[in-house]
Amino acid sequence: MRIDLNCDMGESFGVYRIGEDDKIIPYITSANIACGYHAGDPMVMATTVVLARQHRVAVGAHPGYPDLMGYGRRSLETFPGEIKNYLLYQIGALGAVAKSVGVSLQHVKPHGALYNLSADDERAASELIEAIKGYDPELILVTLAGSRCAQMAIDAGLRVAREAFPDRAYLQGGRLAPRTLPGAVIHDRDTVRERAMELAARGKISTLDGNEITLEVDTLCIHGDTPGAWELAAAVREALETAGIQVLAMGQSGHGEG
Repeated sequence: MRIDLNCDMGESFGVYRIGEDDKIIPYITSANIACGYHAGDPMVMATTVVLARQHRVAVGAHPGYPDLMGYGRRSLETFPGEIKNYLLYQIGALGAVAKSVGVSLQHVKPHGALYNLSADDERAASELIEAIKGYDPELILVTLAGSRCAQMAIDAGLRVAREAFPDRAYLQGGRLAPRTLPGAVIHDRDTVRERAMELAARGKISTLDGNEITLEVDTLCIHGDTPGAWELAAAVREALETAGIQVLAMGQSGHGEG
């Protein structure tokens, strides 16, 4: 049994610091690096790519809406084609930074409101798929487990890593609870560790209303901007390995299958 452990990172901007990337990087296998639209800047991107290379962590683009003030968590109205071009612009930027230091991109994972929209909105999902196929069809798309987007991408011939979040609450339909709801973000280390083990070993997760749902999962995410995220990642990594579950980057054998 194997699973990937990923983290959203590189989300600082100029003198503003978000997350503790240097502390969390030893515990993950894939890094989703912000590309300058919702967070990050050229210097932060370069620093984070090098950090990932030093720790042998696979690198992926984490593109979002052009919304620095809202941290990419506000939905923006777009005309047809805009989402595709937003994505190409950001993937290309990170791809260039990565190439300059001898790193290849492994995956693409949309951020925030764009991630949530593309999970079930067919136009957004189609533009996401078109962007990845146009840039590099070998890249893995990271998308919400059980989403319409995951199936559309597989049908389009893309490699897909189905993602779940042990540090986020779920609704009965398998979607993430809005951050405005109490308990939507989970900070307790023991709870996050237990939820990660349930997902990795059983493909199960409890919902806010106390029920249990089933998800097919290839990768688990720890949000890097959550206070103490590195401690959550360390606890999850230790629990997985203690249980005999291999923690491997999604691009390695068994992950990202179309």
